Amino acid sequence: MAKRGGFGGGMPGNMNNLMKQAQRMQRQMEEASKEMEAKEFSATAGGGAVEVTVSGKKEILKVTLQEEVVDPDDVEMLQDLIVAATNEALRKVDEANQQTMSKFTGGLSF
Repeated sequence: MAKRGGFGGGMPGNMNNLMKQAQRMQRQMEEASKEMEAKEFSATAGGGAVEVTVSGKKEILKVTLQEEVVDPDDVEMLQDLIVAATNEALRKVDEANQQTMSKFTGGLSF
């Protein structure tokens, strides 16, 4: 009678190797993720008048303003510069994350 289901021949050994590789890759990804969270990313706007620093967790750590950019008659410009610098710093985090993860995914995007 023919055998049904399961893997033929030496597949269980290959499956164990595959599982070990997957576990190793998962550990490496977790370590890379922790390293990313510890990094800081900064970006400026307005020719350096505003600088925003964020963590790899996408938390704002610091906002630095040059005195000349603080104009009570033009608060909207300051707000725009802060938003621009923050968005650029967050883009840097995303880019670094993508580069790090592409090492594990072989360039596949999810």
